[in-house]
Amino acid sequence: MVFWLITSVLAIGAFALLALALWRGHEGARPAAEFDLKVYSDQLAEVERDKERGVIEPDDSERLMTEISRRILAADTAMQMVQSDQRSSPMLSYGAMAVLALVLVGGSLYLYRDLGAAGYGDLALSTRIKQAQIARDTRPNQETAEASLPAPTVNPETPAAYVELVEKLRVAVDQRPDDLQGATLLATHEMRLGNASRAAKAHSQILRLKRSDATAEDFATYADMLVIAAGGYVSPQAEGALAAALQKDPKNGVARYYSGLMMMQVGRPDIAFRAWANLLQDSPDDEAWVDPIRDQIEELAFRAGVEYELPERKQAELAGPSAEDMENTAEMSDEDRQEMIAGMVAQLSDRLAAEGGSPEEWARLISALGVLGDADQAALIWQNAKDVFADRPDALATVRDAARRLGITQ
Repeated sequence: MVFWLITSVLAIGAFALLALALWRGHEGARPAAEFDLKVYSDQLAEVERDKERGVIEPDDSERLMTEISRRILAADTAMQMVQSDQRSSPMLSYGAMAVLALVLVGGSLYLYRDLGAAGYGDLALSTRIKQAQIARDTRPNQETAEASLPAPTVNPETPAAYVELVEKLRVAVDQRPDDLQGATLLATHEMRLGNASRAAKAHSQILRLKRSDATAEDFATYADMLVIAAGGYVSPQAEGALAAALQKDPKNGVARYYSGLMMMQVGRPDIAFRAWANLLQDSPDDEAWVDPIRDQIEELAFRAGVEYELPERKQAELAGPSAEDMENTAEMSDEDRQEMIAGMVAQLSDRLAAEGGSPEEWARLISALGVLGDADQAALIWQNAKDVFADRPDALATVRDAARRLGITQ
């Protein structure tokens, strides 16, 4: 209420001053001859008084009065020749006042609608920082976030045989909790099925088994699974994994992206903007986090109070076996060629599963699997790509072309 009272007084005061100036313009300026008449009338009265007191001789007073009277007639004639009413039109002044009131009052309300927050009090920076810290300390944990979401479902197009193999792998890992390779396989395939929560549980076993040998990539992958399982929400558990990843590798892109996302979610757009702006500058365009950052960073900069211009995209080299790589294998034996291609394909597949990548890389992976004769695996990658690029039709079209060439789009 105090805010509205102060702004109303300021707006009305500014309007009153400008309206007064307009009204004075309406009254207009008096002609100079009018002031001359007043001066001459005063002089004539002064001569009359001096004559009565005997200060001047009668002949002199008569001569002075004649001269002053002549000047009065001349001034009166000049004033008659000048248009006496030099005032502006009253309707024009009233119209200008109405426009002024509309601009001051209506314009202020319009700006406040876009820039302000009706119903909220003004918050000092220190208060906002304290509130952000409270939001960070009291935000829901991982279990609460996952419980608020619908249970994950397996894509109906996923082959039943694959689902059955993953179920058997779950049983095997439960029976052998110290099997690092089994936990690694289970985490990978759970993610391919869309079971991020189960994948995170399996990956926690990987971290437990590796102990101090766990890499920044291990912790970043675990955080990624937790965030996906929570529907994009960075929980305290995910934050802990991100901190561990950044401690081991401050340049880890996944950890830097999610750390910025967390700061945005708890009400610190200033920290989030700095984190994302630096990450965007350091990253080639084929990194999975680049497009989400580019879609949001301008709004984030506005919220942080920073003037920011989105940089041009950078050209990035595609990973994985290229057409030139395939040609270079022509002189190898069949066994060596298959082993080389399989190694490159496995490396690309693992990276896309853990970090994501550009649609061109997904298409290249599908094409490479076709060269290896692994159409079933290529079909699974195509199904996964449909989920990854569901909200990016242009990107999905690139992957679809590769899948169509192998006949696995049905």
